[in-house]
Amino acid sequence: MFVTLATFGMIAPLMGSAPSLDVRATIQAPAGTVLRAFFEADALGAWWQAAHSVTTPRALGPYAIEWAPTDFRDEMLGRLGGVFRGTVMEFDAGAGFFVADAYWLPPDGDPIGPMALAVQCTSSDDGATQVRVRQTGFEEGERWRRYYEVIAHGWERALASMKALLEK
Repeated sequence: MFVTLATFGMIAPLMGSAPSLDVRATIQAPAGTVLRAFFEADALGAWWQAAHSVTTPRALGPYAIEWAPTDFRDEMLGRLGGVFRGTVMEFDAGAGFFVADAYWLPPDGDPIGPMALAVQCTSSDDGATQVRVRQTGFEEGERWRRYYEVIAHGWERALASMKALLEK
């Protein structure tokens, strides 16, 4: 169970310390441009290699991203790719968004979820945007722990790709 502490997913587990994701990047682009890249199909395809997406930047909008299944298999999770889907609960074009009731539907195996995804963007005086991506949600088990190990590397690569795309 989670409690919302503030706007855009200041999420904290109510009990114990559970695995979660918290990655950051500085991108030399306005916050609005960065946030649009999380919702526009062409941008999602370019920086996140999304095959398909249905995203609506408004309260109760869908947030569904699909990736082609990988050729390789993780020994615990199976093939990567599949679908990440949730519901946009909050959206502010200049500050960030919060997705709740999120699940990863892998190409093989059972879904992992529910989770929450929070993206915060903070503009600096030099025109750069500090992007913070946090993902929470956990049930005790090796599969959940492995999921967070895998997505941590994936998010770091994805934000580096977004940075390269938006700064060119």
